[in-house]
Amino acid sequence: MSFFDQFGNPDVLRGLGQVAVASALALVVLVVSAVRNLDLETELGRSFVRGFVQVIAMGSVIGVLFSVSLAWSGLVLVAMMGIAAWISKDRGEGVPGVFRVSLVGIAFGSGLVIVTMVAAGAIEATVRNLIPVGGMVIANAMKTNSLALDRFKGEIESNRAEIEAVLALGVAPENVVSEYVTTSVRASLIPMVESLKSLGLVYIPGMMSGMILAGANPIYAAEYQFVIMAMLFAAGGLTSMASTLLVGRYAFTEAEQLKPFDGGEPSAG
Repeated sequence: MSFFDQFGNPDVLRGLGQVAVASALALVVLVVSAVRNLDLETELGRSFVRGFVQVIAMGSVIGVLFSVSLAWSGLVLVAMMGIAAWISKDRGEGVPGVFRVSLVGIAFGSGLVIVTMVAAGAIEATVRNLIPVGGMVIANAMKTNSLALDRFKGEIESNRAEIEAVLALGVAPENVVSEYVTTSVRASLIPMVESLKSLGLVYIPGMMSGMILAGANPIYAAEYQFVIMAMLFAAGGLTSMASTLLVGRYAFTEAEQLKPFDGGEPSAG
């Protein structure tokens, strides 16, 4: 099926009506933001439109990829990692080496999980399975990385004077920032931990529901959903650990001075 032929499918046309209803509900949030002067409507509106365009574009591309060889899946996943790193770096804007850190962290965390689970058979080595599931893993790694970078940046900026004082006493940089690295990793994993706590009680994930509706054994659907959640947790944890450890090293000069997190020169202090 060609790129443009997909849009004539009756299911796609029916989905546009559902999109309109969901968008109307989202519009309520924008209206409330404007009425209460939250000043979020521009960012929320742009993000909403951007998300819709991006996911439709990706769905169209995946539809075309279903007809090509498996090798293309690897290229698509690598591209996703690069894009995820580019998006995630905004949360750590000003942090030394933030894009490189994000790219290495996301590639390490999500890549290791994807390769391992393909080898274990949890992710089928087909375009139809590899790209959607791999995309979920990469997206979660990106979100966790963003949270870790944001928290690490905030911790360093809030405690800069204390850090520089301890450095002046001759304490090694890696020891100085170890506490902030740990705090950042813990904070980044809170959403995932909460999802695991509520899994099956409050949170019934879409994949499990979809498998049950498609006729799969409910117990197997639950097992596979847990596998997905475990993959997301592992990818997120590995990513945040790798990225915060790396940024902890990039945060200091060769003279063991703390770099500013705005691209300027380190203080002599």
